[in-house]
Amino acid sequence: MDLEAARARIRERPELNAFISITADSGSGTVVAVKDLIDVKGMVTTAGGMILPREPAAEDAPVVARIRRAGCRIVGKTNLHEFAYGVTSVNPHFGTVRNPRDPSRVAGGSSGGSAVAVAAGMCDWAIGSDTGGSIRIPGSLCGVAGFKPAFGSIDIAGVIPLSKSLDTLGPIAPDINTTAAAYAAMSGEAVSLDKLTQPRLAVPRGWVSELDPPTAAAWKVVSGRLPELDFLDRDRLFQVGLTILLYEAASYHRHWATECPEKYGEDVLRLIRRGLEIPAAEFDQALAERSQLEQEAHKAMEGFDAFVLPATAIVAPPIDAGPEVREPLSRFTRPFNTTHQPVAVLPAPVRGLPVGIQVVGRTNAETLRAAAWLESQWRGQSA
Repeated sequence: MDLEAARARIRERPELNAFISITADSGSGTVVAVKDLIDVKGMVTTAGGMILPREPAAEDAPVVARIRRAGCRIVGKTNLHEFAYGVTSVNPHFGTVRNPRDPSRVAGGSSGGSAVAVAAGMCDWAIGSDTGGSIRIPGSLCGVAGFKPAFGSIDIAGVIPLSKSLDTLGPIAPDINTTAAAYAAMSGEAVSLDKLTQPRLAVPRGWVSELDPPTAAAWKVVSGRLPELDFLDRDRLFQVGLTILLYEAASYHRHWATECPEKYGEDVLRLIRRGLEIPAAEFDQALAERSQLEQEAHKAMEGFDAFVLPATAIVAPPIDAGPEVREPLSRFTRPFNTTHQPVAVLPAPVRGLPVGIQVVGRTNAETLRAAAWLESQWRGQSA
């Protein structure tokens, strides 16, 4: 793809609200879209909100500088859930990001614009961020691949934070092969997908329940005869991660939420205020527990290469859905931000609305290789 072709595709689908701004970049190379909470030199960073100064960034964020050196060209800044603080990308300031598979439904969040840009062919791949599922949820709902690498794998300087203890950057792409190449460009860590062998896969015992019918049908196809393995308590992982996220996000937004609350969307302001009520001692306890849970998670996976799980418990909900969709969309993603583990997402081999499948590993390379092997097995299949 070249930049002009990408810009033409963007102009053809304005109703999707995938982009906030378009670059004036020129030249040839891989065309990449960047989530608009990451600094791109000469462009305003909005984070999907109305509070940040409308001044162009003086420098590229390190991750953007790195991919430029790898030959990438930036086509634009993608739309997102306001301040990356939500799972739908219903944005009151820049328009709701709509799912290209069914524009009456959400794209997922918070990296909704990045997933839509990939799914609608507006770029070769895109950069997203993931603090509780923000790459994997929109990847799942839009039917594309993505990767949340192990925490700390990619420099997050020059990025508007949500939760510094959990924030990660990663790629969203049409397939795992492109995802792995994009991750290498972002991180400098080369990952070979040559000579794939069947990985040792399992499902965390007792984790998968209360799926909607399309997701349940896809999960039946995917899980097959995979063994179940005792693992950590899902709800505990979820709650520890949520406590950290709520507290750190509230700390970052405290001043603005007090001085100009009217500039936030209602859902984001509600979450910020919820975080302001968390005592510091509870946050400190969650941080200490998070570290212990990470160690326990790696130990529990000994003897296996990866877990396989649904990415979400429901397919893309309608745009007018309420806050009740937040938990089923993040139920299976947030626990692995708590453990800092690498997780890939790829579409299940089913027809109809997309259903994403997570591949959860211990190292970036093992995780991407396991996902690539599954993708190769599913190629050409559809239930």
